[in-house]
Amino acid sequence: MLWIKALHIVFVVSWFAGLFYLPRIFVNLAMVPPQSTAERTRLLLMARKLLRFMTMLAVPALGLGLWLWLGYGIGQGPGNGWLHAKLGVVALLIVYHVACARLLARFERGQAAPGHVWFRWFNELPVLGLLAAVILVVVKPF
Repeated sequence: MLWIKALHIVFVVSWFAGLFYLPRIFVNLAMVPPQSTAERTRLLLMARKLLRFMTMLAVPALGLGLWLWLGYGIGQGPGNGWLHAKLGVVALLIVYHVACARLLARFERGQAAPGHVWFRWFNELPVLGLLAAVILVVVKPF
C-alpha cells in the first residue's frame, strides 16, 4: 500500500504542476499583442503540450487514488467525512482541468477570452484546491 500511496502523491504533485502553470501561459496569451503571431503560436504550442502532459499525469493520479479508496478501504466507515469532502475537491479540480482545456480551445480558435487579470485570479484556484485537499487528508477534521 505504501508504494501505491507514494506513486499517487508523485502523480498528484506532477498534475498540480500543470494545473499551476497552464493558466500562467493563459495570462501570457491574453497579453500578446494582436500583431505578434509568432509569440502567440509558441505559447499555444506550449499550452497544448502541457495540457496533454498534465492529462497523462492526472489519469494515474486519479486511478491510484481510486485504488487506495476502493482497494484498501481508506476512508470507508464512520468518521470519514473528510474523504467525501476530499472527493468533492478532486471533482472540482477535474472540472478546473476541463475548463483549462476549453479555454485553450477558445484561444486556438481565436475567440475572445477573458483578460490577463481574470486569468491571474483563475490561476489561484488550484492553490485553494491543494490547500483544502492536504488539510482534509492530514488533519481529517470530520
